[in-house]
Amino acid sequence: MNLTTAVYRDSLNTAIVKNLITVGLSVSIIYVNSSLVHTFTKHEVFNTNPRYILYIHLVINDILLLIMFTLLQVLSYIIFTLHVPFCIILLLISIICSLNNPLTLAVMAVECYVAICFPLQHSQICTVKNVTVVITVIWVLSSLTILPDLFTILATESRDFFHSRVFCLRETVFRLPELEKKRTMSNIVFLVIVWLTLVYTYFRILFTAQAAAANAKKARNTVLLHGFQLLLCMLTYVYDLLLNGFTKLFPKGVLTIRYTISVFVHVLPRLVSPLVYGIRDKAFRRYLRRYLFYSPKANINK
Repeated sequence: MNLTTAVYRDSLNTAIVKNLITVGLSVSIIYVNSSLVHTFTKHEVFNTNPRYILYIHLVINDILLLIMFTLLQVLSYIIFTLHVPFCIILLLISIICSLNNPLTLAVMAVECYVAICFPLQHSQICTVKNVTVVITVIWVLSSLTILPDLFTILATESRDFFHSRVFCLRETVFRLPELEKKRTMSNIVFLVIVWLTLVYTYFRILFTAQAAAANAKKARNTVLLHGFQLLLCMLTYVYDLLLNGFTKLFPKGVLTIRYTISVFVHVLPRLVSPLVYGIRDKAFRRYLRRYLFYSPKANINK
């Protein structure tokens, strides 16, 4: 049995060019992010700091998202359809990681808020142990959002469906209308909570005491960057809306539209995470530069 959506296929040359662009962008970003992770693991000043632990968690999520997106796109061009169980595994990883990102941004904003507004309690509240617990809770919450969908299709879909092949999209696997409504509601709840957290922490930092003006300004800018990252994360939720809207305007360009929107929604937002700490943070930047442009003569302990 073969279940596919009405998806057109590019010519061979076009497919090669598109995949080269996607793979090139993704590999470049993954390389930079992997250098961030390597820098983090090699230096105790980072891997014992709760703020950097949260940041690296965000970076790892970005790496996983890029790997999943690139793998799905390349496979869709090479073999077009995938076996349903394999598609489900790829989708579950992608969905959980995409849900992790806004929650991690909210927690990072709270950490900035505690550091500025409660500096004396910061070391007691923001410990490595507490951050590890929070990261575990993030993964549990994200998993609990999508696992009911998995159990639903296991209970309602026929055995033939799980032996079939599909063009691997969320709507071709989790295809019950009720699941789409549930996804919309859960996305709204997640985003409202995260946005309220970011707005609250930003304005509390904004009105903090003048004695901490310098640190408060940096914290405000960081929270604003988290807000910008969240806006980029939200592009995932309007992907279908953008695709349908532009396809109606330019019906002959559906393949180009699908590809362009996919790159803007799934790849380019992953560029932001390295900028937040990889470039803005002086300590991280100093070590990262030596790993990105490695020289045998470089003295990392310098």
